[in-house]
Amino acid sequence: MRRRTLTGSSAVLCLVMAAGCGAQSEDGLASEEESTESQVITLVEQPWEDLMVENQIVSQILGAAGYTVEVEELTVPIGAQSLAQGDADAYLGNWWPSQEDTFGAFIDDGDVEVLSTLVDGVAYEPAVPAYVAEEYDISSLADLARHAEEFEGEFLGIEAGTPGNDSILDMIDEDAYGLGDWELVESGTPAMLAEVERRASEDLPVVFLAWEPHWMNIEWDLVYLEDPEEAWPGAGEIRVATRAGFEEDSPNVARLLSRMEIDGDTASDWIFRVSQDGEDPGDIAAEWIAENPDEVSAWLDGVETVDGDPAELPE
Repeated sequence: MRRRTLTGSSAVLCLVMAAGCGAQSEDGLASEEESTESQVITLVEQPWEDLMVENQIVSQILGAAGYTVEVEELTVPIGAQSLAQGDADAYLGNWWPSQEDTFGAFIDDGDVEVLSTLVDGVAYEPAVPAYVAEEYDISSLADLARHAEEFEGEFLGIEAGTPGNDSILDMIDEDAYGLGDWELVESGTPAMLAEVERRASEDLPVVFLAWEPHWMNIEWDLVYLEDPEEAWPGAGEIRVATRAGFEEDSPNVARLLSRMEIDGDTASDWIFRVSQDGEDPGDIAAEWIAENPDEVSAWLDGVETVDGDPAELPE
């Protein structure tokens, strides 16, 4: 058996559609005076702490400009379908290329469009704690098979159906690096991290699906495993993906979203504060906006309220 489930579920909620239309201006985006841009914007969300804060930042900025922002919690596959069908507008959590299997066909067909890169230089791949790497001389996926007994022949994963889990299962199916007899232990992200914490507290071997930005990189010294055979899709950036035509239909909002950039260390800090300190994503978003007025003002350059006035920082 290659798959065992500990805990976990994915909530699929109903979808809300928001769309508008607009005329092009010289910079390729229409102005408020020339458009009938929708005043309701729907964002896709998974329960990822950095994504929740980012969606709150967008919600607060657009809310101050007179927009209504609806956030729909959807699994990654359902979120991709929602964008492709035009039932949601934007997604600030498009990890690439790790989500290529989910989003690739929609993007190739033109049903989903990539607006910009939100976070650069991210990681999404199997990792081990540094004490494991040192004790067992592990730096690559190719080093795991000879230590199958110590690792109990298992990877720890997150929610079933996520791209990272599927990539691990693909490696097992293809016997990449001689891992064909290993299995994936699927669970919710909190359950996986709790198990990593348990093993780390006892200095036990563990290999698990890890990513950055995330508080796990603050809590533990991690070694992301090299992939000399290129069996792993990886993740180099987090992108803003939209439904087809969103940039033309909602140029004012697209202008804002296309300018947003978040530093990876900042995102990791947000994740730690939400997950470990129990802070509210909305409070973190409001604090960050207040502490970074120059950056947010640069995002708002040329962005207008629904009444056509220059957009300003939320109060």
